[in-house]
Amino acid sequence: MQIKYALVLCCVAAVSVAQTQRPPVSDTALDDALQDKRFIQRQLKCALGEGPCDPIGKRLKTLAPLVLRGACPQCSPQETKQIQRTLSYVQRNYPQQWAKIVRQYAG
Repeated sequence: MQIKYALVLCCVAAVSVAQTQRPPVSDTALDDALQDKRFIQRQLKCALGEGPCDPIGKRLKTLAPLVLRGACPQCSPQETKQIQRTLSYVQRNYPQQWAKIVRQYAG
């Protein structure tokens, strides 16, 4: 009986750790971030290796190449959708940086 409780406790702990590593980002928070030009510039510099990275920039830098190539096995469906939306926004609004991103990551 004690083994059963220990196993359940381990599962709960694993789920808790996984959730604290990558808290979900709401669509509203993403909209707010996309409207913040300084924030976007900072993330683009991170992605292009031209500036320091915060945790969001590091995550985007890691996952964007996978999404650009059409496969991100570790991304949740919500993350994939949000990264695609972010990349589309960058493509429309920051075409020079977009060209650099494609050269750097899609190849």
